[in-house]
Amino acid sequence: MTKVNIDWSDLGFSYQPITKRYVADYKDGKWGKGGLTEDANVVINECAGILQYCQEVFEGLKAYKTKDGKIVTFRPDLNAERMIDSAKRLVMPPVSKEMFLEAVDQVVEANVDWIPPYESGGALYLRPYLFATGPVIGVKPADAYQFRLFGTPVGSYFKNGVKPITICVSDFDRAAPHGTGNIKAGLNYAMSLHPYIEAHEKGFDENMYLDAATRTYVEETGGANFLFVTKDNKIVTPKSDSILPSITRRSLVALAENMGYTVEHRPVKFTELKDFAEAGLCGTAAVICPVGKVVSHEETIEFPSGMSEMGPVLTKLYEELRGIQMGTVEAPEGWIRVIK
Repeated sequence: MTKVNIDWSDLGFSYQPITKRYVADYKDGKWGKGGLTEDANVVINECAGILQYCQEVFEGLKAYKTKDGKIVTFRPDLNAERMIDSAKRLVMPPVSKEMFLEAVDQVVEANVDWIPPYESGGALYLRPYLFATGPVIGVKPADAYQFRLFGTPVGSYFKNGVKPITICVSDFDRAAPHGTGNIKAGLNYAMSLHPYIEAHEKGFDENMYLDAATRTYVEETGGANFLFVTKDNKIVTPKSDSILPSITRRSLVALAENMGYTVEHRPVKFTELKDFAEAGLCGTAAVICPVGKVVSHEETIEFPSGMSEMGPVLTKLYEELRGIQMGTVEAPEGWIRVIK
């Protein structure tokens, strides 16, 4: 095992190549046997389907070192299932759950030294992705694909303390009804880059996208689902066919119900925001990132939880889920996959 020289206290969220990654190829109608390689470069034909027609789907998850010294991943089976759904939508040969989990296990086991220590609050971020390698010039699915999984060490999202963010309502649409908003495809994220940069240039941290059909319902950000808390402590999550089904959101909702909270998964009108006590974004990177303020042109909505700290209900959910991931809270059955 290669020993690495990293200042674990200074880790951000950026790409740093590790020693080994997983690669498998699909050709002649079937997946070949995958394995590890030290080569971080991808070589493809100039007419590959990924370059011409954006056939690509991906996932994001983390491997952690727990307090008692285990190395674990959090619900990777759900990532595998979601990637299968994404691949089918873009007419790509799905990677089986077995191969997906094999890739996760092999990459984590081969790169143990790259996993930040428990005390750092960091993790090894894992990026599985599937893309078209076969050449195609007419608009149609390719006939060859590659599945890869690499990792990169990342620091604690809140290493400088939890600070609620300010977001703006975007004038752009993230996804259309009956479109691809509910799958994890790179093309969806490319569509959000321009609005994201525009929001930053105006001094905002993120965008809130409304539904494309009526622009009256809350959807999500470019890369995270919303969680709201009512003034009587109900958890509300927006429901829409064009929202990505977040694994973190599903997990937080299950925990909230187990903790005795009432959870409502339903369409959320933008006009309701002023009535909520807390708001947050949820996803792999932060688990929960609190939102203190939402700005829509001349209207500003400030949540009672404020701009100084995460609200009490979301804090409880955050601490419960982080505790499960880091091994300090007992996990529901099947949520933690112990690798080593």
